[in-house]
Amino acid sequence: MSPGAAVSSSLAVPGVAVDVLQSLHQHRLLTARQVCALHTPNASLRWAQRILTELQKRSLIERAAGPGGVALWYLAAQGADTIEAGGTLAEPRRRVTTAAQAAGPLRAHTLAVNDTGIAFVEAARQRAGDDCGPLSWRHEIAHPYTAGRGRNGAHLVIADALLSYLQASDESLLLHQRFVELDRGTIPVDLLAAKLSRYAEMQAYSGGETAGKGPLWRAYYRAFPPVLVVLAGQTAAAARRRIARTIALYVSDPGRGRYRTVPIWFTTLPALVAQGPFAPIFISAEEPGLMVDWVGQGGG
Repeated sequence: MSPGAAVSSSLAVPGVAVDVLQSLHQHRLLTARQVCALHTPNASLRWAQRILTELQKRSLIERAAGPGGVALWYLAAQGADTIEAGGTLAEPRRRVTTAAQAAGPLRAHTLAVNDTGIAFVEAARQRAGDDCGPLSWRHEIAHPYTAGRGRNGAHLVIADALLSYLQASDESLLLHQRFVELDRGTIPVDLLAAKLSRYAEMQAYSGGETAGKGPLWRAYYRAFPPVLVVLAGQTAAAARRRIARTIALYVSDPGRGRYRTVPIWFTTLPALVAQGPFAPIFISAEEPGLMVDWVGQGGG
């Protein structure tokens, strides 16, 4: 049975319902507001809520209570079976979110990562030729940055997400990819700076089966993705201090000179949501006095 057939008998818009299932499969946890922004931007929030309720009635999704009673929606095991049977998923993900995880401490982080992706989806809708859709970011992308020892294997840097955004015109086609680090101020600044330094090590790493054949990342990317650090859950003043301190520690890393520089830009989630990624809201780690957009344009 196709995913559309599985939901068509209870929904007036089965195509949209299938899209919602795919988003929940890939993004783990979404609110009705986020589903509306991704899949029914020209309809009311109530319409998105109706779709979600109908999917829950068919035991395809479940919900947990979030802060303030906001419903947090996630894929049920039956929903995962249904959507995977279609064979059209960009990212296989057998692990299903549990009720405990949906209501647990990582929910705010997951929702903030998804709000980051939604900001780019909404920006693409406003720009002719641009393409960034509901499945254009993937969570927890891991790559080795140095060889490990013994049974531990290679050491990994795990980005919170990988975002892909396509700009197209009659003259050119440009694929932008970015590693996303979502920072809620829950780890010490020195650990955040150290993680950012590991991206430069990852860019140089050529271990494993490709040793001697160039950097490993070339097997996955056309160009090495820059890093976007998005701060959430902090006051504006706290975010400014954290950005300044992270940059100071990052640029003074004694091992940094051994590797090529990876472009790293900082912004806050409220600024990204309010102004969009093409506004000059990003601070470069290399030139913190400049405010640029997410592709490094418009400095001033």
